[in-house]
Amino acid sequence: MLKKEQNDLLTQTDPGTVMGDFFRCYWIPALLAEELPENDSPPVRVKLLGERLLAFRDSNGDYGLIDEFCAHRGVSLWFGRNEQGGIRCPYHGWKYDHTGQCIDVPSEPEESGYCQKIKLAAYPLIKVGDVLWTYMGPKENQPPEPEWEFARVAPEQTFTSKRWQECNWLQAMEGGIDSSHVSWLHSGNLSSDPLFKGARGNKYNMSDKRPFFEVVDSEGGLFIGARRNAEEGHYYWRITPWVMPSFTMVPPRGDHPVHGHFWIPIDDQNCWAWSFDYHPTRALKAEERQAMKDGKGIHVTYVPGSYRPLANKDNDYLMDREAQRVGTTYSGVEGIAMQDASLQESMGPIVDRTKENLVSTDNGIIMARHRLLRAAKALNEKGIRPPGIDPKHQRVRSAAVVLPVDQSYKVAAADALVAEPKKAHSSV
Repeated sequence: MLKKEQNDLLTQTDPGTVMGDFFRCYWIPALLAEELPENDSPPVRVKLLGERLLAFRDSNGDYGLIDEFCAHRGVSLWFGRNEQGGIRCPYHGWKYDHTGQCIDVPSEPEESGYCQKIKLAAYPLIKVGDVLWTYMGPKENQPPEPEWEFARVAPEQTFTSKRWQECNWLQAMEGGIDSSHVSWLHSGNLSSDPLFKGARGNKYNMSDKRPFFEVVDSEGGLFIGARRNAEEGHYYWRITPWVMPSFTMVPPRGDHPVHGHFWIPIDDQNCWAWSFDYHPTRALKAEERQAMKDGKGIHVTYVPGSYRPLANKDNDYLMDREAQRVGTTYSGVEGIAMQDASLQESMGPIVDRTKENLVSTDNGIIMARHRLLRAAKALNEKGIRPPGIDPKHQRVRSAAVVLPVDQSYKVAAADALVAEPKKAHSSV
């Protein structure tokens, strides 16, 4: 368990907090590129790390992420007109470019230079893959652009979605590094979901529901190995990389695409669950991409016009007790993503970790918390750059392998855990 002050430190990410400063060291996903599809398209409200921002794409194709509110009277610029190289407040006509610089105050003489004195807070917004990324820290510390493999493969090889999750980022992320629940919560999906079924590894998940965990440090965070019994003299290993602060990658199944997540704080009680699927050596099949769009695997269907899941706490996640009774779904909630989210949200907006009773299968979670605490305090107290920023820390993969019982996964699967272009992923 954690002490209250430790729990508070890890879960609070507003400006000026220890973990808020920590997240502001990284490029983080801000929007899907589809949200700003063309020049002068409508602006989009964005809330990240407790800050209310506005994203837009100007007439030249430049992306902007600026303070949502006009410096004049505090009007939300979401109501503004995106036109001719900037966004204009509809209240009194003040106009801002993509850097947040005010470029026109109609009521003031141009020669007065008044507008040059006005500049909104702004953050860089760049497109890598099908995601728009932002860096919200000091300009002088801006890191290299993201190198995650899913965002660097060809467009036909990758698919990304996001969903609003109504709980703190940490309890959502901790679900992403917990392999022990797969044999229970997701058991009904292993044989039915088109993005999971047919893999030989599924039988190991179902036949051995008491995995042994071996967690080792990596340069960017941890490798979390879950070991289950396989054929005589062999173990089935599912190895999950966690890269600070909140990247996780699900071990693959057969030739299905590889998938993973980012968990990005909106504020202390909500987060964006980003989900990606990609294949390192081939284009996604039409039926795979369609299944992702249809909310299969780790993706969801939405309330129309939003990124809120259609199954949500207001409708009890469309719980189906009959499906639960007959075993179609173990929890009665349909879909892997919402099976996770429903239980994580049921803990409350921020779970009280002082009341937990952790066991051996929670070792990955325990070690991740300790590494986060150490790294966040090192940044806060000594200015030490945290892990996960260096692009080489981002060139990781998950892996599923069967190894002889006398072989260490850290050694035997070392090459499988490194992302290399056109190299097939290690899967069972």
